[in-house]
Amino acid sequence: MAKDTTKNILLRLETGLAERLQTVASVEGRSVSDVAREAIAALVDQRRQDSRFSELLEENLTRHEESLRRLRDDG
Repeated sequence: MAKDTTKNILLRLETGLAERLQTVASVEGRSVSDVAREAIAALVDQRRQDSRFSELLEENLTRHEESLRRLRDDG
C-alpha cells in the first residue's frame, strides 16, 4: 500500500481573502487547495532564499540547541 504523501492542515482565512482565493481558483479552473498549495510553496521557496530568514533560522536553531543542552545537563 502506498504511503500518503500529504498532510491535512486547517487554514482560517478572513472572509474577503477566502473569497478572492476562491475567485482565483474558479477563474483558473483549479481547486482552492491547489492554488493555496502553489502559493505556500512559492512563499517557502522565497523564504529559503531570504538572508534575513536564514539569520532567524540560525538564531532559533542555536537557541533550541542551548535549551536541549541545558535539559540534558540538568538530568
